[in-house]
Amino acid sequence: MYRAHIPLISVVLVAWNSGTHLSHCLGNLRAQTLQDFEIILVDNGSTDLALDDLESLWPESMLRLVKMGKNEGFAVANNIGARLAKGKWLVLLNTDAFPEPDWLERLTQAAENNPEFTFFASRQIQANNPQLLDGTGDAYHVSGLAWRQNYNQLASGYGKQPIEIFSACAAAALYSLDDFMEIGGFDEDYFSYFEDVDLSFRLRLTGRRCCYVPEAIVYHVGSASTGKASDFSLYYGHRNLVWTFFKDMPPTLFWIYLPLHMLMNIYLSFSFLFKERRSIVFKSKIDAFRVLPAILRKRKFIQLSRIVSTTEIYRLMTKELFAPLWISSERSKRKQP
Repeated sequence: MYRAHIPLISVVLVAWNSGTHLSHCLGNLRAQTLQDFEIILVDNGSTDLALDDLESLWPESMLRLVKMGKNEGFAVANNIGARLAKGKWLVLLNTDAFPEPDWLERLTQAAENNPEFTFFASRQIQANNPQLLDGTGDAYHVSGLAWRQNYNQLASGYGKQPIEIFSACAAAALYSLDDFMEIGGFDEDYFSYFEDVDLSFRLRLTGRRCCYVPEAIVYHVGSASTGKASDFSLYYGHRNLVWTFFKDMPPTLFWIYLPLHMLMNIYLSFSFLFKERRSIVFKSKIDAFRVLPAILRKRKFIQLSRIVSTTEIYRLMTKELFAPLWISSERSKRKQP
């Protein structure tokens, strides 16, 4: 009896008015040295013409196009793609991220050689400024803030060694499909931003670990659809970081660092309000705390599923009290062109 080939990898792309970035991304996937993959492209209600005749350019067995009637958000669209995936490994890739030819091969080699890890982060380089890093995975601070490690640092000097990290950036990451589905994928209430940190936190609570793979390289534009530091990205990022802290932080760490978390949120809200004359961060905090009863119900379920010690979770968090200020200062010193 004939059986359809089951790919090793399912690559999920989410498109929303992706324009020329999408064709560049797909071209780089076509050039991969490892070709045992399928592509599931979820269109989040695009109104440009980037997807016209796309399916005719790819074999039916390799690319599946799912069209949504409207923009349901990054989290929902990726979950839809994951539910359709057939591979052992789930790869999430932004349409404005352009992988080197051996990217998938490097990620799967890392997975095979390091079975103690079940999700993996890529080395991201700024597509428009390739001497600088876009990130080497995500760091999570005890205050509830998170950031891309080594962002804006020189690519020639940082992120050269494989290490365990707290979180993978979902712009270019590999996950065990079974693990992703077991914990329910992304929290769809997040819509966009911080959903990958929340996902990594929940994976860690259930004993999964993340490895950074420096040989797996992508060139990332970043926020190509929404804009960096736009009201959209600020609102969802700052709202969702509150939800992540309240949902995922183990009880002991929650009560120890809750005062710091609250102070940090107050500081950020008024900082944007007075320095940039923008109230969007203040609004995001109000909206985040307004629905805390629902978030605390999620917390109860998440904490009941935790199987690792508080010490293990704490081990990979960034603990230096003023680390967020140092990171912000370093970023401002090295402006992009």
